[in-house]
This record gives sequence, structure tokens and C-alpha cells, in this order.
Amino acid sequence: MEQRIISNIKSLAIDMIDKANSGHPGIVLGASPILYTLYSKHLNVNPEDHNWINRDRFVLSAGHGSAMLYSNMYMSGFDISLEDLKNFRRIGFKTPGHPEYGITPGVEISTGPLGQGIASAVGMALGAKILNSKYNNDKKPLFDFKVYVLCGDGDLMEGISYEAISFAGNLKLDNLIVIYDSNKISLDGETDLTFTENVIKRFDSMGWKTILVEDGENIDLIDQAIIKAKKSKKPTLIEVRTVIGRGSLIENSNQIHGKPLSKDDIIQLKNKLNINKESFYVDHEARNSYIDNIKNRVADKYYEWQFKFNEYVEKNLNGDYNKIDYLFRKNIEIENIDINFDNNLNEATRDTNARIMNEIADKIDYFIGGSADLASSTKTYLKNYNDIKIDDFSGKNIWFGVREHAMGAILNGLATLNFKVFGSTFLVFSDYLKPAIRLSSLMGLPVVYIFSHDSIDIGEDGPTHQPIEQLAMLRSIPNTNVFRPADANELLGSWNYILNSKKTSILVLGRNQTPILKSSTKDVSKGAYIIRKEKNNLHAIIISTGSEVNKSILIADELYEKYKLDIRVVSMVSMNLFLEQSKEYQNSIIPEGYRVIVVEPSTSFGWDKFVYSEKYLICLDKFGESGSKDEVLKHMNFDYNSIKERIIKLLM
Repeated sequence: MEQRIISNIKSLAIDMIDKANSGHPGIVLGASPILYTLYSKHLNVNPEDHNWINRDRFVLSAGHGSAMLYSNMYMSGFDISLEDLKNFRRIGFKTPGHPEYGITPGVEISTGPLGQGIASAVGMALGAKILNSKYNNDKKPLFDFKVYVLCGDGDLMEGISYEAISFAGNLKLDNLIVIYDSNKISLDGETDLTFTENVIKRFDSMGWKTILVEDGENIDLIDQAIIKAKKSKKPTLIEVRTVIGRGSLIENSNQIHGKPLSKDDIIQLKNKLNINKESFYVDHEARNSYIDNIKNRVADKYYEWQFKFNEYVEKNLNGDYNKIDYLFRKNIEIENIDINFDNNLNEATRDTNARIMNEIADKIDYFIGGSADLASSTKTYLKNYNDIKIDDFSGKNIWFGVREHAMGAILNGLATLNFKVFGSTFLVFSDYLKPAIRLSSLMGLPVVYIFSHDSIDIGEDGPTHQPIEQLAMLRSIPNTNVFRPADANELLGSWNYILNSKKTSILVLGRNQTPILKSSTKDVSKGAYIIRKEKNNLHAIIISTGSEVNKSILIADELYEKYKLDIRVVSMVSMNLFLEQSKEYQNSIIPEGYRVIVVEPSTSFGWDKFVYSEKYLICLDKFGESGSKDEVLKHMNFDYNSIKERIIKLLM
């Protein structure tokens, strides 16, 4: 029966790829026995309740194997129909080209960009440890789920996988099991041209348990390896030697990796699999057996856990389920943080942010995060809480180390468990984790990225550390809001918006002192507002962000006193939010028919929509220099007097 199930998983997936005329048959034919063994014998899931919060998580990091995953999930009883399989890679069905979070029941995270699945799985495993330490009955953990990953050679070539593997080994995340589909073939050819290190020794050196399975067709060997891994006190790698495209006429070659099989190949393959040649044939007896097997194996665990959960809430939370609602992703309205700042406050927004974040941590039990070895500079350390470390996951501060890309993907994994998460580094290093930010936004995960050192005014560190193009890049990501607040009030308003947002948020902060302005906390939600209104007759408008807002106000005041130039200053805290407002609101802030000047120490790219001519863009379209803050600003024509003179030339 087991071989009948595996054969049907393979044949359905091959038919999906054939009908779509697109997909990856190699992994289907090589790794299906691995997936079957995992789901049938180990993975604690309930296909009828795929959101059960103590379920084991499975991440297909090799996301190009999606046809195999969907076929397996259909055969095992998840809410995927045969019609979905027949419409693989078509709009409106549950079977997109690569696994997508929120579209397919049972898919835990979007994968496809190689390596990110492993790193996000590390985040899930870390989240499980945190929940384990947080919720327990008489030291018996309420949450004890494991996280499994299926990856390939390509995943392990990506640098992010090394970062994540190192992080997991450092924390001894023994609830994480990575199964490596080791077939020695990549898209362009054999891996002896690109990837020759000893993977087992690599994982050994990073504190993992390692197991080798020589035959990827042997269900018993795979089963025994997973049993051993589940008993380990370390994260475990199981290397399974497979043959890519096994049974195809072009097996064990790169040709089988990413293109449909020929019709003749499909016929001979189905003969070898001893399965009906009818397209999308379903062996219903085999499917029912698979479904019943999982149901019988998991049912008692599922109902026992429901009892334990209710018992925990009654005993430890006095029956108040609201205290744990966040785990179920219910719409929880977070009250605004209320801080009255001293009117004489004059400090960097990164310092003010430290105070706000610690207030949030006191208020929100599930607010956790860290930095890529820069907490002392980004000021994101939660001072009243412990560090997360080996054998103590009760804290809120995560030490990611210098692993920016992994940090972003780990945060994504944590966010799928409904933690309110943040990660921080310098703005210029946002480039390192851009792919993870993109997936945060694609999945609609409300991850908060905090980037400090936001301008050339960091001075001496020079152009390698002075951001220029990063703000434009971040603002261009769909489903993302970027905030660059001018002072403490706008920063507080940004956080109050972020805490209830369902989108990915990016907070950009400075390291130089900024005074309290006549700013608004509540108007941040509209993206931009008038922070300095014209006195009488409007002559021009300056749009600015961050620390340049104060400069713009001072310049506007000076030009009115000297020349009676009546200038409105608009603080555009979030361009993304402003562009979502009604045209009526936008026109009330930036009316047509007036000269508009933009002042921001970043690339002009993206600002042209607000001005009549690029000469009104007082921005930076070249790299900075190394020198003192004042030297660099002067050299780049971005000091106070240089900006003022440029505005005068434009308006007079």
C-alpha cells in the first residue's frame, strides 16, 4: 500500500507539471518517499484543522517541489481538490507555482527563494521554544511541536542557510529537523562543479547531530533516521541520498530538474510505477488509507492537547482566553502608547525609540526581537527583559549575530506564530536582508524592521555606511509602510500605527539630536501633514522627512523674515501611507499650482511625482565621503546654508 500511495503522489504531480507545461519533475520523482514517510509516520498535523497551533510545522525550503507537496497534501486529506491539482500554477487556485503562505492549507510559509525556508523554519523552531518556556502546566510544556524542513543542494549553497544553521546550532534548537535531498544535481549541471564541501562535517562543526541515509527509496531507513533525530538534544540534519528524476528516461541529469517530461517518458514512467496511465488518476483506496493512517495516528494527540490547553487556561489564566488570543491571530486592538515628551527634549530618534520600545515590551507580552549585532548602536535592546539563550528562552532579546539575511527570515518564521517581532541594523545594511523583507510583505506578515544611521550625517564611517538608495528601494516594496519620523511625537505616532497594522513596517531612525517640533502624533496615520503652515499667502511647499524637517522649518522661518517668502512645510513621515489617502486629502496638503521642493538626504528616485522639475529635488544622487559630520554635509551641499541657498535660487 505504501508504494501505491507514493506512486500516486508521483503520478499526480507529474500530471500537474505536464498540464501546466511548467514545473520541476526531478524533485517529485526523487524525494516523494521522503515526504510520504514524514507525513505518514511522524508529522503531527490534522488536515481537518490545519491551523491547530500545536501542530508540527513542515517547510518545503526547496519550494520548486511544490507539485510534489500539493499532490501529497491532496492524497493525505488536506483541503486541496483534484481541480486545484489540475490547475497547477493557475490564478485563483490553491496550487501556485511555489508554496505561498495563506493560499494553500497546510503551507506554513512562502518558499522558492532558496535558503529562506530553512531560515524561517529556524524562526518557527525558536518560537516553539519561546512558547514552551512561556506556557506550561507544572513544568509540562503546552507547546511541544517540532519543525521539519526538506531542502536541496541549492538551499545549502545559499549564504542565508549557513547563517541560519549556525544560529540554530548556537541555540541548540533540538526541535528542528532538516532533511537534505542530496542528489548532487542543480539546474545547470552536476554539483561537483560548484558544491563539493562535506555537508555532514559542516553541520557537525556548527553543533548539529547528523545522520546519513544512503537510499532515498528506503522508507524504513528514512523512518529510523527521523526517529533518531526526534530524540536528539541538538538540531538534526538528515542527509538522504536520492536520484533526481528517478524512473525518468533522463534521470540523474540536470535536464530533469525544471522542465516537463515528454509524453513517452510519462507513459514509461507510469508503467514502472505500476499505476493507471489515465491523466490525474486517483487510487482512492490508497488515498483513503493514507488519510486514515494520519487521522488514527494523530487523533488522540490532537484531542489530548485540546484538553491540556483548556485546562491550562482555566488553571493559569482564570479562564480568560483573551490573554492568549494572539496565538490564534484574532483581531486584537492594541491600545496606543501614550508618552508625554518634554518640550525641551533634544535627542536622536534612535534614543527616543529605545524608550518607546521598552514601553511596548511592558505592554505587549509577545513583543520580541533583536539586532544583527548592533543593539548598542540601534538602541533596540529591551532592558527590562532577559536574553534568549541556550536553556533559557524566557527572554525577549534575540542575539542574531552578524546575520542580517537570516535575521529577516527568522523573524518571518516567528511572525507566523503571531509574535510581534522586530529586527534592527543600520539602514545601509537593509540591502543584506531585502529578500526576507520582500517575503514579509508578500506574506502580509507584520514584521517591524528598524534601521538606524539613516543619513550621510553619520560622517566618519564614510560611503560604505552612508545610505543613499536604500529608502527608495524600501519604499518600492508593495504591501510595506516605511516611516522616517522627524521627532519623538512622530516616532510615537509611527509606533501606534505599526502596532495595529497588518502590513510589514520599516522604521528609519537617525543618530543625531533632534528637537521636539510642533508635530502631530495622530496625523502620522495619514502619511504626511502640514507641520508648518504658511502665514498668509502660500508661495511654495517644502516636503521633507526625518531630521531634515527641522531644517526645513528653520529655513522657511528665516526666508519669511528676510524675504516674506511664505512657505508651507510638509512632514512626509510615510510616503506609502500618504499615497493611499484620498486625492482630496492629498490635494489639501500639497495643492496643485504651487512650486514644491523636496528635501531628503537620499536618492531623488521616487520623489519626482511631487515636483514639476527635477531641479526642485534637493536630494543626494551620489555616494558620500568620509569625514566629520559637518565636513561631509558641506561637501555634499547638504548643510543648512547650502540647502537654504538652493531654495532661495529656486524661489527668487
